Amino acid sequence: MSALRAGLGRMARGTGAAEVPARAHAFTGLLLVLAAIATITGLLWPTTVPAGDPLPPLARFAIAFGVMALAQLASLRLRIGSGRLSVTWGEAALIIGLYAAPSGWLPAATFAGAFAAWLLLAIFAKLRTPLEVVHIAASQTVAVAAAVTVACRLADPIGAPLTPPLAGALVLGALTYLLVGALLAVIYLRLVHGVPVLATLIRALNDKLLMVVGNVVVGLAVVAMVDTDPRWLFLLPPALWLLQQTYGQRLRAADERRAWEEFAGATSALKKLDEDEVAAAGVAGALRLLVAERVDLDVITMDGGWRRYWGDADGGGGVADLDERPATEGDESTLVRELTVRGQLVGQIRVALPRPTLPSARDEFALRSFGDTLAVALHDAVTHRAWSLLRERSSYDAVHDAPTGLLNRSAVVAQGDVALRRLGRDHPIALVVVDIDRFRAVNDTLGHAAGDELLAATAARMNTLTGPGELLGRLGGDQFALLIAGPERMTTSRALDRAAELVDAVATPTEVQGIQLAVEASAGVVVAAAGSAPVVELLRRADIALRQAKEGGGGNTACYDPSRDESSTDQLTLLSELREALEADDQLVLALQPAVDLTTGAPTGAEALIRWRHPRRGVLKPGDFVRAAEESDLLGAFTLYVIDRALRVAADVAANGMDVPIAVNLSAHNLLDQHLPNAVQELLRTHGVAPERLVLEITETVVMSDQEVIDDVLAAFRAMGIRIALDDFGTGYSSLAFLARVPVDEVKVDRSFVMRMAESPQAAAIVRFTIALGQELGLRVVAEGVETAAQRNALENLGCAAAQGYHFFKPMPADKIVAVLSQLTDSARAKVFPLRADGSA
Repeated sequence: MSALRAGLGRMARGTGAAEVPARAHAFTGLLLVLAAIATITGLLWPTTVPAGDPLPPLARFAIAFGVMALAQLASLRLRIGSGRLSVTWGEAALIIGLYAAPSGWLPAATFAGAFAAWLLLAIFAKLRTPLEVVHIAASQTVAVAAAVTVACRLADPIGAPLTPPLAGALVLGALTYLLVGALLAVIYLRLVHGVPVLATLIRALNDKLLMVVGNVVVGLAVVAMVDTDPRWLFLLPPALWLLQQTYGQRLRAADERRAWEEFAGATSALKKLDEDEVAAAGVAGALRLLVAERVDLDVITMDGGWRRYWGDADGGGGVADLDERPATEGDESTLVRELTVRGQLVGQIRVALPRPTLPSARDEFALRSFGDTLAVALHDAVTHRAWSLLRERSSYDAVHDAPTGLLNRSAVVAQGDVALRRLGRDHPIALVVVDIDRFRAVNDTLGHAAGDELLAATAARMNTLTGPGELLGRLGGDQFALLIAGPERMTTSRALDRAAELVDAVATPTEVQGIQLAVEASAGVVVAAAGSAPVVELLRRADIALRQAKEGGGGNTACYDPSRDESSTDQLTLLSELREALEADDQLVLALQPAVDLTTGAPTGAEALIRWRHPRRGVLKPGDFVRAAEESDLLGAFTLYVIDRALRVAADVAANGMDVPIAVNLSAHNLLDQHLPNAVQELLRTHGVAPERLVLEITETVVMSDQEVIDDVLAAFRAMGIRIALDDFGTGYSSLAFLARVPVDEVKVDRSFVMRMAESPQAAAIVRFTIALGQELGLRVVAEGVETAAQRNALENLGCAAAQGYHFFKPMPADKIVAVLSQLTDSARAKVFPLRADGSA
């Protein structure tokens, strides 16, 4: 029985498609030549027949021909993947042929019988191609020739009684036939498909061991029956049928076992967390399981696109991105399956079998089972990749600044401390903190996207100036830090030179959103020993130097001066004390300054000014602490504190029958707080004050702030009925633009113009223009800083509605304002307009 046949499908892969036909044809041709030599030599070899043989020679040849043909026709044909395995009764036929015909005739009988049998199978069962028929016949002939040679050297089997020596010779001949036939088949597979010779040969012999024993027993039994009594042959068909079923069951069991082993190996190879590795294992597993010509595995990427992984039987393969989703149809030889996990599409696999092989139910089941496992593995791999990218991004974001890609503050501190510990304690290092001047104006006028673009450009320029051993990062806002902690010893002059170099780089004109910007920068420098202070402390010192650079007139760089440290610490202490003052009830108090009608002398309003009765520093005016509050997180609480106290006064004024509003100054930063209108509305409700009794004074500098937010906040205040006053009108460059954009109720002429009206024609012109503009727009115009009767008279002659200043009243305590406003109201009714009033503070 033949162990393997030349048509055993594509059990492995390795050689190129262009080389396979040439090798197969060459080997088949060689076998055909050997078979012809064996056939001709055998026919020409002298033959012997038993004495008194009743059968003519042709009959004995016919018996050998028939036995060989029947052995091939009765073969077991098993499909392994897309290949075929044929298991025949070749060993039994060989033994019977050696006994029934002259040994020299057996090669010719074998070629004729095998060719005829497989030709019939090719014609009626479509099992083989013509080339395969010739190959099988030739390989069978060569194997039989080798077996005959071995057996006949030990005995002459024809018609001889079955003795132990003869049985041994027949057995050796059968084993020779088995080995030569299996070796020829394995060599053919090696040439065609690149299978390992030894491993495949051992597998073939192991699968057929029990069958070979059965075939030899059958052959010897037939010889013994014919020699004893040919009638015993009638018992042979049932036994042969049982053996045939046993052989088939064993082959199928072995085949199923190998199939499950292949499936287990293929699915085990999918246990990876890398998407590319899982896809490669999936392609290789499908090629191996289904013995396919080509496998295309299309996977949905994280961005919703498609990526194709492919491999073919010749060892080729690769990966490519697809422009669109692949088609789901296939031809007759192609299996297509969508890969889903809990209804979610993961990808698609296409398996092309060798033509003209048609997919079987087993192929479909194998692909369905393997595809489900592959889908889960791909889903897990893609999920793992997503989590890995998220972790990497989170880890990156944890130490990097988003707009610039530089290290953030925490990373500068952490990595800087590590760098300092690597140096000697006395090794001098430098830290430079660079700040973009008036960066907020860029954000407020062009938007935050433009600000981020400017930050990125600044970071790129500074990065080009950063050398080995230096650490560059963004501290937040518009501040950058450069830690110079390299092996080169640092001096103060060298550090200042580096700072000036960075400042000059930042000041180079930059195009931001199509606009050419020229910004300026300042830098603070601290030089210290590496072991003298951590990076946090160095940053604090550099920040003090930065403030010195901004405030001083000695250029835009400055080095840390320890004498300034005390005042900086004092400023931090002041903020801490202000937080405590907001919680107390007797430190922050209001002082109010009335504004009067220049014609009647009646009060038109009162401006609330804050004073801080500091328990240690004494009385502090707004200029001593308000700016610090504006630059801290206390601004919101501080503003609501002042408005709350002002509304208390407004409630008292209203309770005394006077319609005099109270004005409160707002910072530009306040108007970026979208929650402020709701908070003010709640305070109005708490104190029972009508909204029109509250005036919010803003400066024209808010036009440089985020317009959309500012407009929303101001619109909310106006919708509530709160009045809006424009303070310090004329001091900026955008006063008219502000009036065109923001509807206000009142304009206050800045004191600097009022006080210089007499000696400055320009100041007088601005005052005159402002009053005329207010009248044209229907706005109340209030002049600030009136200190003399001449100024009052001049303003009255220009048609100014109202004024406030020391000529009328100084700011006074809140507990006196009601009496003063009442006195002014009574005087106006009596048409008495005093130049000054009592009770000023």
